[in-house]
Amino acid sequence: MNKTLLCLGFGYSARALAQRLVPEGWRVLGTSREGHCVDGLQTVKWPGTALPLGGVTHVLSSIAPTDSGDPVLPSLVDQLGAQKLDWVGYLSTTAVYGDHGGAWVDEETELAPSTKRGHWRVAAERAWQSSGLPVHVFRLAGIYGPGRGPFSKVKSGRARRIIKPNQVFSRIHVEDIALVLAASIARPAPGAVYNVCDDVPAPPQDVIGYAAELLKRPLPPIVEFDTADMSPMARSFYAENKRVRNARIKSELGVQLMYPDYRSGLDALVDLED
Repeated sequence: MNKTLLCLGFGYSARALAQRLVPEGWRVLGTSREGHCVDGLQTVKWPGTALPLGGVTHVLSSIAPTDSGDPVLPSLVDQLGAQKLDWVGYLSTTAVYGDHGGAWVDEETELAPSTKRGHWRVAAERAWQSSGLPVHVFRLAGIYGPGRGPFSKVKSGRARRIIKPNQVFSRIHVEDIALVLAASIARPAPGAVYNVCDDVPAPPQDVIGYAAELLKRPLPPIVEFDTADMSPMARSFYAENKRVRNARIKSELGVQLMYPDYRSGLDALVDLED
């Protein structure tokens, strides 16, 4: 049976999934604002044209919501008609949990976002879940991978080890995102919610420091959070402190992470650096 995945927003995570599925015989379509070629795939311009739903069996949405709601769900529902989908994935974020003072959270934890973006994500999750589609929600931690991570900051000389006592972040390598999504496609469970993160939440200064060690560069200077010169966006990330559990992707999807902690992930990425 032919399988076709439509990626609503052909961004970093969607491209990683496409690279995993295409060699297995999947047809993959994507949307972008410009409708140009991305990683060898010609994307469809959206908004601006109808969604290319003909023959589509699976849908992945990674388009962020706004204060007006999810920008793509109404169009998708309107255009589907009687067409049935086998699987729908919605990429959300662990920001829906808000701040827990460094405590552990899992998929059953009450959602208590502390930012506007977090509130928008909660509303978008609920809209997708009540759409009548076979939706699976994936709450992603901080994403890193080829071309996206701490190495460029260290090499630029602008990296700092910002210290906020007891602050930790959860992370996930983009290849492990693709691994989890593929596992869910193979074991669909509409209504399921999954945290997608590695096993070891870690202080951000440790990650920057390890990246410098791998590059054989001097350790970036230490800067206290309270006095650090940071953008409002960067500072907002430090307003939430939690450890995210990933047991469900292992127990329900049988996932064994390729990069279970930031050290193994950065070890693999450093060879890709110039």
